[in-house]
Amino acid sequence: MKVSIYYNPKCSKCRATLTLLQEKGIEPQLLHYLENAPSAEELEIVLKMLGKYPKDIIRFNEEIAQELGLSPADERADSEWLKIISGNPKLLERPIVIIGDRAVVGRPPERVLDIL
Repeated sequence: MKVSIYYNPKCSKCRATLTLLQEKGIEPQLLHYLENAPSAEELEIVLKMLGKYPKDIIRFNEEIAQELGLSPADERADSEWLKIISGNPKLLERPIVIIGDRAVVGRPPERVLDIL
């Protein structure tokens, strides 16, 4: 079973989610999204697995969101949101765990147990 996690080592939820997976005997592929930002196309695939829309995985409280003047009330096409996230990966909600064709945002980390 291939397991991947959009991972930021500075994020406590990412670390907790990784530990939870490892306790279950799973060594996921770590996708360091801040170093290698996912493309808009990759994000679109992940969103389909999550059953969510782009605005659902944006961290609007990040400083970069304020700098860009982004708000959950903004009306933009999904493709535009995806380009914004890809170009500013700090905006991406994390951790996102992908197992096969399913994905979940690990907030709280125990949510990953739903797709194991």
